[in-house]
Amino acid sequence: MLNIIKNLIGPRATKTTAGALAKQFGLQLHGDENTPVIGIAPIADARPGQLAFYSTEQNSAAFKILPIEVLKNTRASVILLQPEQIKNAPAGATLLITDSPRGNIVKILGEIYKEKPRFGIDRNSFIERGVFFRNRRSVYVGQCATVERGAVIEPDVKIYPGAYIGRNVTIGRGTIVRSGAHIENATIGAECVINVGAVIGKDGFGYTRQDGHNIFIPHVGRVVLGDRVSVGANTCIDRGAMTDTIVGDGTKIDNLCQIAHGVVIGRECFLASGVGIAGGVIVGDRVLLGGHVGIANGVRIGNDAEVGANSGVFRNIPAGERHMGYPAGPGIEFMRHYAWLKKNSTK
Repeated sequence: MLNIIKNLIGPRATKTTAGALAKQFGLQLHGDENTPVIGIAPIADARPGQLAFYSTEQNSAAFKILPIEVLKNTRASVILLQPEQIKNAPAGATLLITDSPRGNIVKILGEIYKEKPRFGIDRNSFIERGVFFRNRRSVYVGQCATVERGAVIEPDVKIYPGAYIGRNVTIGRGTIVRSGAHIENATIGAECVINVGAVIGKDGFGYTRQDGHNIFIPHVGRVVLGDRVSVGANTCIDRGAMTDTIVGDGTKIDNLCQIAHGVVIGRECFLASGVGIAGGVIVGDRVLLGGHVGIANGVRIGNDAEVGANSGVFRNIPAGERHMGYPAGPGIEFMRHYAWLKKNSTK
């Protein structure tokens, strides 16, 4: 009964064949090209009719290599694997050969479980006069969504129920705005994903103290997101006070992050959940920020730097260095301090 319920409400895969996948993704095929693929599963849990993958790639320490017995004993009908693992595949399985199973499984997942296209503007949405649609027929606007005048909506944009798009906002081609997201004073690039409850373009936490009172500083900047940026659920990105807050192409921001006014983040960065970045911070390209990292005002972080989870960053981090701790410092130095404290602590 549980499996029946899962099949009814779980994600639906598009049925295909091993041969079709091999042709579409440029994979080498060993076996029957007509072997059906009705879903994807982990190799240890896969059933007949499903595709699984096995890889010895070690792209990072987070990737664990499974025992070879998992491959030998899998029940998957189609297996995506490296050439050197063909000899360990179970007899009768159809094989898709590639040097990078991990990279290709991501592409196949995106294709097989691709969301069905949505088009049309719900009659219960509110589209103010003066909204400019580049190609209205290709756009989806869900129930109770609001788009105010002056907004520019490029082709293939999907705006889900309850989302709000403010005046003069630009939403780039193919971008998805999930339910409850709030966007104003912003330019959003192409193929971005703005997840549920994200708030982009509201005023930052900018105040000055005058005569013993906290006085708000008016904000006139915007938020500019590049292409392929992902903004997690309930993340806030503030507009700049006088300059723009900028997030570069390909950067991925997890849930519950706070990016303050005037921050500049480079290309292809990763910000894990709970990251808080104060105003005026400049983050380079390909930077990795672990969960709950806090960065003080005006700090600069160089290209390819990494900051460990729960670190507090109060000084600049040079390019390529890995820092951690509170206050954050070079990783080796932090570990030496930790080892000394552990050795000399009283029991």
